[in-house]
Amino acid sequence: MMAASSAPNVPSHMKAWVYPEYGNPSQVLKLDDTVPLPQLKEDQVLIKVAAAALNPVDYVRLLGYMKAFDSPLPTTPGFDAAGVVVRVGNAVSKFKVGDQVYGDIIVGLSEPKSLGSLAEYTIAEEKLLCHKPRNLSFAEAASLPLAIGTAHGSLQRVGLTAGQSILVLGGGGGVGTLVIQLAKHVFGASKVAATCSSGKVEVLKKLGADVVIDYTKEKLEELPEKFDVVYDAVGEGERAEKAIKEGGKVMSIVYGARNSGNCMAYIMDVFEGAVLEKLGPYLESGKVKAVLDPKGPFPFSEAVQAFEHLITKRATGKIVIHPISS
Repeated sequence: MMAASSAPNVPSHMKAWVYPEYGNPSQVLKLDDTVPLPQLKEDQVLIKVAAAALNPVDYVRLLGYMKAFDSPLPTTPGFDAAGVVVRVGNAVSKFKVGDQVYGDIIVGLSEPKSLGSLAEYTIAEEKLLCHKPRNLSFAEAASLPLAIGTAHGSLQRVGLTAGQSILVLGGGGGVGTLVIQLAKHVFGASKVAATCSSGKVEVLKKLGADVVIDYTKEKLEELPEKFDVVYDAVGEGERAEKAIKEGGKVMSIVYGARNSGNCMAYIMDVFEGAVLEKLGPYLESGKVKAVLDPKGPFPFSEAVQAFEHLITKRATGKIVIHPISS
């Protein structure tokens, strides 16, 4: 399909990280400099990627746990992207060439794409994108879409309301750091508590957590207080249920979680740009902040090392890859 408009000097091929088979990233993820640029559909834009972020689902997908409904191999991983629009499809009206945008570019798990964000260029449907807030760098913007969409959608689903209390298990991770902030500033929680390891305590305090629990020193079962909602980002299962009040709920975002009793499992959704637009004022005001892991950003050439850090489950906030080479 011919684009409605295009920036000059867009190449026909690009560099992209690709895996031709499922497995560990150190064994199967390769940098390919001969990947053809994708063809646009009428509702899509072509983005010159400035930054991308990794999520646990990228690793789950790379291992082949989603192969029953995954896109055909070879695959370029990456859900989150931030960059500059260089082409727009004929039906696109919201964006123009030169716009700085960000978003979760994968249309949910029901229709995963072969081309993700770990590439010099990628494509995304117009509805998935949002204009990048001016106060955010490309790296900060890339860190947000999937994690903030998950945090917002799951808090909505569990029904957190103003005046309720919440305990976030795994408050130092990519989603947890955003749940703390959204619970406090968007949903109006009266008390936000969170667990983390010793090295992340001060980070969580700065994000606004009222109570920070070092799980290396305190046991979940021995907490004197119970909560309206326990948000499980790490897979505590039955232990999480022991921390809720009577009538309280557990929200689990861990892969493979199931609805049972007081526990609700969050199924990954399609995060459209409208969610980012809704949360834009909180990002622009600085009430909600992107949290980037201090080991990064990783350069494009070190995507495998970025995955290896993701696998450790020790990251603080999000693992970002920036800049993307050109």
